[in-house]
Amino acid sequence: MTWRLKIEHRTRIDYEGEVLASYNEVRMTPLNDAAQSTLDARIQVSPSATGSRYWDYWGAYVTAFDVHVPHRTLALTATSVVETADTPPGGGAVGWETLRDDRVRDTHVEYLSPTAHTEVGPDLIEQVREIVGDAAPAEAARACAEWLRGEVRYVPGSTGVHTVAKEAWDARAGVCQDLAHLTVGLLRGLGVPARYVSGYLHPAPEAGIGETVTGQSHAWVEWWDGAWTPYDPTNGKPVGVEHVVVARGRDYWDVPPHKGVYAGPGGTSLSVEVDVTRVA
Repeated sequence: MTWRLKIEHRTRIDYEGEVLASYNEVRMTPLNDAAQSTLDARIQVSPSATGSRYWDYWGAYVTAFDVHVPHRTLALTATSVVETADTPPGGGAVGWETLRDDRVRDTHVEYLSPTAHTEVGPDLIEQVREIVGDAAPAEAARACAEWLRGEVRYVPGSTGVHTVAKEAWDARAGVCQDLAHLTVGLLRGLGVPARYVSGYLHPAPEAGIGETVTGQSHAWVEWWDGAWTPYDPTNGKPVGVEHVVVARGRDYWDVPPHKGVYAGPGGTSLSVEVDVTRVA
């Protein structure tokens, strides 16, 4: 099955005073891979700016631009059309002996090491190790994600982008970013390479073709069990045609949709809206 999705991602940053210049990076262009093809993608900026584009270390497509005219508001509109397909079968054929092989660990060392935002405590890792028991890596990874979903409630607005995995675990609540960070941290603790995925989710599969729905930026995970296997821990299901991949990294801070610095007074307010339309 394939879907064709149109995504409009609008970001508005209001500054408390006049900003003399700002320097920005945007990661809002969907990737091309085995499960999706980006048919069209563009980013509009106001005030207008001349930018450049490049692929970053993690494989994300980055639009960079500087604004050198005084402004109080920065508005970004990223529009894309993406054809998605059911994710091809992943790995699942390798055992723990393979994951413990030095060559495999060296290849995936960045996705086996904790970061400040994915690190979890050794007691929690040991608890999960007992839960998954003797399961093979693929089954253990899925069992870990499913168990976590039962332990941590999805509560919109309960955390922010700076929340780390330990804080979300202590609160037993979070949003998709927190569930992804926690899942990644636990899998790495078990010895399974795992990475953070940033993208979009069509939240209403029952919506008809041509019907625009309020979408959302979303986060999920991929673990390596002979191949990269995507899984959505927030919704407790494999990734499918309703998911659109934008970027992959060690954690959120490798792949934020927008980041930048500016010269001006402190204080900003941010608003983000995402519309998703299934067009075919």
